[in-house]
Amino acid sequence: MKTVTLNNGIEMPIVGFGTDAANADLSYAQVMDAAVDAGYRLFDTASSYGNQDELGAYLAQSGLARNSYFLTSKVAQTEQGYENTLQAFKDTTAALKTDYLDLYLVHWPKFDPFFETWRALEHLYKEGYVKAIGVSNFEPHHLDRLLTQATVMPAVDQVETHPYFNQHVLHDYLTELGIQHQAWSPLGRGAVLNDPVLAQIADRYGVSIAQVILKWHVQHNVAVIPKSGNPVRMQQNLALDWNLTVTDMQRIDALQRGERIMGAPDENYVEDKW
Repeated sequence: MKTVTLNNGIEMPIVGFGTDAANADLSYAQVMDAAVDAGYRLFDTASSYGNQDELGAYLAQSGLARNSYFLTSKVAQTEQGYENTLQAFKDTTAALKTDYLDLYLVHWPKFDPFFETWRALEHLYKEGYVKAIGVSNFEPHHLDRLLTQATVMPAVDQVETHPYFNQHVLHDYLTELGIQHQAWSPLGRGAVLNDPVLAQIADRYGVSIAQVILKWHVQHNVAVIPKSGNPVRMQQNLALDWNLTVTDMQRIDALQRGERIMGAPDENYVEDKW
């Protein structure tokens, strides 16, 4: 599994698995078994996903050594603030049946507890309960504000990224700061999967459209966490040992439409006075 090196030296798989994947014909454990068998070793969850107990129970009986996989979770909007975040971390690790996380993220920026939440993550990091800390859905102005008081640079910013919303401006800024760009919804939740340009490229390489999109991310050094309840697609999403040409990379770059799946963070949380 190819990895990226975070700004504190921690190695993180560049392709992970979104653990809220579902399949109507398979149990949660069967979906996770398929992911593990395919080779995934980064498992991404969050307090707000409501699956931490289920994931923790699965991992506890999976036979996987704790140091053999990378576990990410996120503190929810309703859990933010210094003491609340510390309690949320305790609840998360208890649910996941682990005494540490590899990566802990602030799920969304909120105005009022902004610095207190990050201070709690810094405490967890400095005490060794978390190997790396970061943010999710933070745009440049959120990062600028955070860095006025932060003593630890975020290691990761996990944001919506796909060919119709490629985050090229944010990507360049994260690269400048040394923060790893990680894409949630890297396939655009299906909307991008019908694009004729991508279909043409996929046909020429003899791969799926999803594989083309994921390879485009990876060649831009964007980490990805696709989710699928289909075991065949899980395997395909890891089969990226080939390269897109420069021309094809540029063709996919040109698909940018500025179209989000979800609203911008500031639009989602106007009550927080951004």
